[in-house]
Parts: sequence; structure tokens; C-alpha cells
Amino acid sequence: MSSSDETICAVATPAGKGGVSIIRISGPLSTELCSRVSGKNPRPREAVFAHLKDENGSLIDHGMVLFFKAPHSFTGEDVCELHTHGSPVITDLLLNSLVACGARLARPGEFSERAFLNDKIDLAQAEAIADLINSSSITAARFAVRSLQGEFSRLIYALVDSLTSLRIYIEAALDFPEEEVDFLAEGAIGSKLELLRQRLDDILKQARQGSLVREGIKVAIVGEPNAGKSTLLNALCGEDIAIVTDIAGTTRDILRQTLDLNGLPIHILDTAGLRASNDPVEQEGIKRAWGAIADADVVLLLMDSRQLSTLDKSQLWNQLINNEQIRPRVLLVLNKIDLTQQAAEHCEVGGFPAIGISAKKQIGLELLRTKLKERAGFAISEEGGFLARRRHVVALSDARDHVVAAISQLTIASAGELVAEELKQAQDALGGITGKVTSDDLLGKIFSSFCIGK
Repeated sequence: MSSSDETICAVATPAGKGGVSIIRISGPLSTELCSRVSGKNPRPREAVFAHLKDENGSLIDHGMVLFFKAPHSFTGEDVCELHTHGSPVITDLLLNSLVACGARLARPGEFSERAFLNDKIDLAQAEAIADLINSSSITAARFAVRSLQGEFSRLIYALVDSLTSLRIYIEAALDFPEEEVDFLAEGAIGSKLELLRQRLDDILKQARQGSLVREGIKVAIVGEPNAGKSTLLNALCGEDIAIVTDIAGTTRDILRQTLDLNGLPIHILDTAGLRASNDPVEQEGIKRAWGAIADADVVLLLMDSRQLSTLDKSQLWNQLINNEQIRPRVLLVLNKIDLTQQAAEHCEVGGFPAIGISAKKQIGLELLRTKLKERAGFAISEEGGFLARRRHVVALSDARDHVVAAISQLTIASAGELVAEELKQAQDALGGITGKVTSDDLLGKIFSSFCIGK
């Protein structure tokens, strides 16, 4: 955790050469250090030209100085910014000077951590900063901005307020039974709990969509040698990522590529052809392919449509379909329909849903993309969306489970004390999203994943 007694500094702009670099300083010594290196005491939010010098007074660069007075700054502390020419040598010299004058180098995410600890932002908004920086699509960036503006947090706070009101009413009725208010028989509590469950369902659905936008899905392309896996990868990517030949076993290792599918990041893994082999290199590729299958959200089982009549004899088909862990994630894709004159459409193979495509002729690829989004559960409108992490989804699921348990305690056991306890557990779960109820270990894990200077 951060110490507000220390003054920290770091380069806030990307590493490397550029037109401008910005060094950020935050803490009680900010104004003193700014004066030491620039000779200026700027007024808040006023840009001032300055000669930037080291601790011995030697000139380093000409630049600009900005000062933000606490609490009206990003961190809530006194903050100074030094705008210099974008040279790593210059920024290193200035950082060394600041450290020599009493500052220390900031840890990853420490500025955002201080903003959180000083109640400038909540934890969901702090995470949105990192997500905005790392966003890989326009949709992800837009959703991250909405989370940063507090859209997600406002939904959570509204849920917490409803939980708090219910707890106050229930616990008051338990503490003052002489008032003769039979809240359990009134029906109002049950209705409010059901309404709360419905609101949790709606927000949980949005959070799952936001998590997909942020993290995407892993898609493993698997099949026997020469099924057309590398051709399909190249067709989906729109460029020659993988080597394509008529020689079986060309792909030995896993090839990875990320696509933006209308706002949904797709992490595609092209695997080695699955077959029996005595080649130790190919055996290692096959081993990695099975590892990719185990880790994938969707397994694209690519098969030659000309071999459809012998599908039930395919060892690979039987291995995947008879595995209860893998089967629900399998999407059967019949390739090379240009050679069999089949249509690019949905079909069934032995009662199993499939689609026909031609990777070489790029027939049916749009149908495949649509099917991938459906299999991932991706059906989102950019209006009103927000970015979410897996931990947010887990917390919302936990809160919902506790509300459902509260409904059961009310309707089945008529146990007011247990209803109140379940609501408290739901409130704690939601508090973990915004940081109102969380541990130092979780905070350390979250902020350590940020970039330095943010």
C-alpha cells in the first residue's frame, strides 16, 4: 500500500523517444521539488515555461511546468508535471534529480492507487483506467470510458443502497418486536427481494458482456492433418499467417492471432494436426494442441466435408464428442464444400450442429463469425455498455446467490435473522467491486498490473 508521507515520481508517457515526455510528481514535497528543478512556483493549473536543472543546478532541458493543488488533482495530493523533450536520457536525468532531492520512483499503478485511497475514484474506476490504456478495440475503449466515468459503479452503488434499506428495515423489525410489525407476512420484503434479484440478473448480464469485450474468447482450430486449419486461420486474419502446403503435418507449433470481431476480441490458436506420429517434434505439437483444446472457450473442429460419411469412424471426432468437458465447447465446421457443391449453411451431423464453409474460397466465413459470437454469448449494443472483469462477474454472481438464498430463507424458513445475514453477505460481495470491502492483497494484485506512471 502507498504511504501518503512519501513523494513519488515517474514518467507518465510511453517509454522511448517522442516529441514530449511528461514526468509526474505526487506527494507533500511536490511543490518543493518542482521549485528545485525548475526554479518556478507556478499557480495551480497554469502552464509555465522553465529551465529544468539537476540537483547541482546544471541545465538538463527547457520545458513546461504544471501544478495541481490538492485535493483538485488526479491523486488528491499536490501534483506537479514536468513536460520535457521526449528523450529517455533527459527523463532519466530529471528522475535522478528528483530522487536526489527526496522523492522516490513510483511503483506500477501507484498514482491510481493513491487516487483510490484518497477517494478520488473507486476501485472499478481505477481498473477502468488500466483497461482503457490496454483496450484492443473501439468498443473496449468506449466501454472502459463509461466505466471510468462511473457508469458501472453507479449501478453497484444503487444495488448496495437497496440492500442497505432492506437490511435496516429487517433488522429494525427484529430489534423491536414489540411494535408488532410482521414484516415476514407483509409480502413487501419478498417483492423487494425479487426485484433486487431481477436487477442483479440484468447487471450480471451486462457485466458478462463487458467481460467478453475486455478479455475476448479463445478459439482453438483443431482437426486432422490437411483439414485446412492453417488456410482457415489465414482467411479469418486476412493475411498469410500460417504456411499452407499439401504436405501433412506442416504446422508443428501453436500459431496465435487476435482478431476484432465487431468489438469481440477473438484469440485464435491454430494447432498441429491431430494424428498418430513417430516424429518427436510433431508429437510435441500434438501435445500442445490438446493443451489448447483444454484451455479454449470454443473448439473449432475442422473436418473435410468429403469425409462426412466416415465421420463416426474418426478417432478425433469420437475423442472430442465423447468427452463431457469438451463436447459443449465444440463447433463442427465442414470445410472444402466447394469440392462437394454443398451450401454454406447450418446443418446437423448425427444430431450435432455444424456449418459448412470453404476456407480456400472464403465461402461461409461470415456465417462462421456469427456462429462464434453466438457460441460466446456475445450479443451486445454499444449503447450503455461498460467494461467488466472476471472478478466483477464473480462478485455479482455471489451477490445474486446470496439474494436468492435470502428469498429462500424468507419464503421457506421465515427466518428473518438469516435473511438479514444473506443480505449482508450480498452487500459485502458488491463492496468488493468498488473497493468498499476489499483486502490489501487484492489491491496490491490489481495495482501491480498497471503501467508505471499510472
